[in-house]
Amino acid sequence: MTSILPSREMLKQQAKRLRASLAAKGHEIAHGEALETVARQYGYRDWNTLSARARPNRPRAPVHVGDRVCGDYLGQRFSGTVLSIGELATADRFRMTVRFDEPVDVVTFDSFSAYRRRVQCVVDGRGVTPNKTSNGRPHLRLTL
Repeated sequence: MTSILPSREMLKQQAKRLRASLAAKGHEIAHGEALETVARQYGYRDWNTLSARARPNRPRAPVHVGDRVCGDYLGQRFSGTVLSIGELATADRFRMTVRFDEPVDVVTFDSFSAYRRRVQCVVDGRGVTPNKTSNGRPHLRLTL
């Protein structure tokens, strides 16, 4: 049996496409039968078993790899490119890596600077980090 399964919603869409494809060829089947067929294609005995094993429907990531983004990082404006984004086990959380177009000075002192060109962080579905600075602002906030 397949160890990595699509979400339930994606499996349901697959069943709808199967049903439409068969209907176009003159073979009408019920929606339930299409669900059962999809389950068998994945090696499961029935739809209920497949549905129980499938990933729950999860929120979608706010951005995708290669997207151009802008926003604020530690109080500094930035623009950059998303290098990676991945789902975390925690609902509505994504690990993201952004490469800034121009390095961002992450220190607020006049006599000292520390520049970052790339940052890895966790964001929610709105593109905001749950971690906050001492003044209560999110570490990173994307402008979506």
